[in-house]
Amino acid sequence: MRPGELIASDRGARPGTTTDVAHAWEVLGSVMDPEVPVVSVVDLGIVRGLDWQDGHLHVVVTPTYSGCPATEVIEQDILHALEHAGFAAPQLERRLTPAWTTDWISDDGRERLRAYGIAPPAGSTSKRSLLGEKDDICCPQCGSAHTERLSEFGSTACKALYRCVDCREPFDYFKCI
Repeated sequence: MRPGELIASDRGARPGTTTDVAHAWEVLGSVMDPEVPVVSVVDLGIVRGLDWQDGHLHVVVTPTYSGCPATEVIEQDILHALEHAGFAAPQLERRLTPAWTTDWISDDGRERLRAYGIAPPAGSTSKRSLLGEKDDICCPQCGSAHTERLSEFGSTACKALYRCVDCREPFDYFKCI
């Protein structure tokens, strides 16, 4: 809750239109993840819904995982971007169920990760790994599938550190969650 909301919660309330919601999606497409600044919150799939409630834009956000240190920064960035775009007192709801999954990352987001040097999640969050099957993690530099995991954790907890055996370059792999 922000200062003044209890006193003036209807400040700027107005009927919303489909154009407003489309504009909000466009605005959110420019809000970048602070840890991977080439993918937007829309590309990551953490914005789960936008609608108009009680005269204000209502945004549903599912964090990548409940302990993600960037969650509050992302939420503030979302609110700031929407307010800067003219949405008065947008309402943000953090929803933890269903839990976020890397399956929600868009195709554009996956390509942006690759171009940035981070291998996007391979496959999906199926139970293949529980059965001993390994995903092919391709090097984002040269495209080789001849890679090896150096560490279960990379630059952040949601990434693992890999190295390409062919080009010898290390890289982060965005783990399937």
